[in-house]
Amino acid sequence: MAMAAAPDQQQLPAGAASSSPRLRVHDTTLVPPSPSPPETSLPLTFFDIIWLHSPPVERLLFYRLAPDADVGTIISILRGSLHQAVRAFYPLAGRIRLTPGTSDRYELHYQPGDAVTFTVAEYDDDDDADIDGLTTDEPREVAKIATLVPPLPEGGGLFALQATLLSARRGLAIGVTVHHAACDGSGSTHLLHTWAAACSGTETPPPPPVIDRSLLPDPRGLYDVFFQGAPSTDEMEFVKMSADQLIATFVLSKDDLKRVKDAVADEAARRRVAPPRCSSLVATFGFVWSCYQRAKDKVSSGAGAGPTACLLFAVDHRLRMKPPLPDKYLGNCVGPAFALAPQGELAAAGAVGLFSACAAVASSIDEAVRDIGTSAMDVWIDRIKEAGATGTLLSVAGSPRFRVYDLDFGFGRPAKVDIVSVARTGALAMAESRSSAGGMEVGVSLQPAGMERYRKCFVDAIAWLHQRPAEQQSFK
Repeated sequence: MAMAAAPDQQQLPAGAASSSPRLRVHDTTLVPPSPSPPETSLPLTFFDIIWLHSPPVERLLFYRLAPDADVGTIISILRGSLHQAVRAFYPLAGRIRLTPGTSDRYELHYQPGDAVTFTVAEYDDDDDADIDGLTTDEPREVAKIATLVPPLPEGGGLFALQATLLSARRGLAIGVTVHHAACDGSGSTHLLHTWAAACSGTETPPPPPVIDRSLLPDPRGLYDVFFQGAPSTDEMEFVKMSADQLIATFVLSKDDLKRVKDAVADEAARRRVAPPRCSSLVATFGFVWSCYQRAKDKVSSGAGAGPTACLLFAVDHRLRMKPPLPDKYLGNCVGPAFALAPQGELAAAGAVGLFSACAAVASSIDEAVRDIGTSAMDVWIDRIKEAGATGTLLSVAGSPRFRVYDLDFGFGRPAKVDIVSVARTGALAMAESRSSAGGMEVGVSLQPAGMERYRKCFVDAIAWLHQRPAEQQSFK
């Protein structure tokens, strides 16, 4: 049966992972669900169709291996246990296709024989494959890690995995690529947790996913609205990745976040207004958004409030649907939140920029929750396109709720997790901090000059937070 891949879906040609002279591919095997389910088609919902043309999400997990680790056994167990995980998440072994007999309905189609690709590779260049250098928070060249994530299979493939040996086999990188129209981050990381549990022999594995698209009715006809307006791949790639693109990680400790919350509360008191609801997530978003705008403002040197900037991030609505969806529903159930604030206010030094950013983020979450099930959803796509066209948009990928640093396959927790695809989308990559309980880490991808400006703004802002109780001063 002929299958049509989603138009504009970014896919690399077969064998692209082996194009780098530093990367040697040992083999690529097909891992089917075992035993195989019957042929199944799952229609894309209105939440799914938003992501039809989006670039694939690429996540990279780095692990240190013991000097005496039996690498062959580790790879064998990874591959063997993957059969179990793929069985539970079998739609991801299938393909996305145009539903036969239709011109605008897409579906995930699985048939016996479909499988997830599992590539085993090795870095031959020890200088580039040093596990310490690859897991540092300091800026690294995206080009050096981009080949560690596999391309999606041609013809509408949804999920691919790659295990790459590093540093004279003292490290291992697991690359994960997923088509966003198949599921959101909650679903894809649920699969990874299931795989890790099967691999490590955990006695209490995660509950299985709920695979039932009929749980998400569409009384408003949003599928048609979103399909007709779905952003193209170019519109979803808010930046164009350069050859010298860098990626770095910035960490906010639990203490740093408390200081952000205190600064925002004090500024609200100074203004004699009610303080915004400032959770750790709001504090993180507000802090990094303000730093980002300040770094950008150093280039534009604009005066006054300036145009409105937008921080775009996803809000999970599983429990807010009527009736609520199961927590482990496999598919997309996230909607956009649009935090809006004048660029000049965001870039302001000290508490002014923090308050503006955090207040906008908190307000946007309230709006996103309030708008579910209303006509406000009809204009989601228009608002995303409008924000992208202004050149002031910053988006967010990932979430600390995914617990990516708990992904232990039996040889320890990850030394580092990156979302490599943010180098194309320009998004911030969010995760829980691996080094600080209660903290957050944020991945940022910029060109060298922009990265240096952002690093300085971040360091100065952290220093101001710790000086603030003694002197209510602004940082420059």
